[in-house]
Amino acid sequence: MKHIKLFLFIIMTCYLQHALLFACTTAIVSGKQSPDGRPLLFKHRDTDKLQNKLMVFTDGKYECIGLVNSEDSLGHEIWAGCNSAGFAIMNSASYNLNVNDTTSFKDREGFVMKEALQNCSTVEEFEALLEKLPKPLGVESNFGVIDARGSAAYYETGNFDYVKIDVNDPMTAPFGYLIRTNYSFARDQDKGYGYIRYSTAEELFDQAAATHDLTVEFLLKRVSRCLEHTLTKTDLTQSIPRNDDDPVFVHFQDYIPRFSSASTVVIQGVKENESPELTTMWTILGFPLCSVAVPVWIGGRDPLPSVLVADETGNAPLCDTALELKKRCFPIQKGSGKKYLNLTAILNKDGTGILQRLQPLENKIIRETEKHLLKWRAEKIDAKQIQDYYRWLDKTILEEYRRQFDL
Repeated sequence: MKHIKLFLFIIMTCYLQHALLFACTTAIVSGKQSPDGRPLLFKHRDTDKLQNKLMVFTDGKYECIGLVNSEDSLGHEIWAGCNSAGFAIMNSASYNLNVNDTTSFKDREGFVMKEALQNCSTVEEFEALLEKLPKPLGVESNFGVIDARGSAAYYETGNFDYVKIDVNDPMTAPFGYLIRTNYSFARDQDKGYGYIRYSTAEELFDQAAATHDLTVEFLLKRVSRCLEHTLTKTDLTQSIPRNDDDPVFVHFQDYIPRFSSASTVVIQGVKENESPELTTMWTILGFPLCSVAVPVWIGGRDPLPSVLVADETGNAPLCDTALELKKRCFPIQKGSGKKYLNLTAILNKDGTGILQRLQPLENKIIRETEKHLLKWRAEKIDAKQIQDYYRWLDKTILEEYRRQFDL
């Protein structure tokens, strides 16, 4: 009997650890709700694959850009991305869709998303893909999708079926947005994970919707880097240390960012009659509190900014740099050290925290990108100008990281 209990404990522990490692927070904002009329797709990715990169794929019906695990050198799986038709997709793992399913075929979400990006131009075509793929699908996931026609939806998808939730339908999304963490609304909501993170995100989105501020900048700054905890009523930004002389550790669990946060993607779609190649994919590689958001466009063609793609080491330079800085945030390597954040490294009253030192750089990138998008939306998209901008991004980002952190 003791052996059986021990076996069950080990199985449950492994399952919980797996769930915690794939604790993504995601959202979709309808173009009807965003201030500029363009839909938004948001994924804050948590995974044990901390090295992430971007890749361009040209071997499908549509060219696409995808977020890929760095160890996946050939890009077999994509974890968020957009294509030349203006279709975009991301996901969050769900843990209440296949509860009583004994199917061993699983972990196929990345393969499904790559196939969708290479072959789908609309939300309807993605739904048709889900229908025709052989079952079991090997997935348990909340897929979020948008397209150049303004369609936006979640597909809560298990091995044998799915439920579509239309973000443009006021009956299902009365405020013009939907949030998903690690459970699905189509099944028993007492199971799954991410309820505290969902509550935190919901409060943020409610406030932003009330002030018409559901923007790219809101998602990158307020949501992905949120240091508030709705259960404990904690806001780490309200009690920051004086300086960075001495570490100040805080228990860092069930916040939207966490030790396992590896990247953030915000995809801004297009309005009707705009070129789908102007779909903008903002990506934060590495630990989001130690990195900056960088935009890319499928209209810019290959190559992407060098800081976002694998170099000779197989890793993306920006991701490598962010993970090096992350060591200052989690200096305790043994035991439960991953659960304790050195707040001093991120924020302090002297303004020398990593996040504080990087914000001016990210603000500069956002403002410059807005200027370029304004021009490209008024004129025909110019791949050469995008490539010139990529070179500026590479130079500016690398120089600022060296200046700030001597890396």
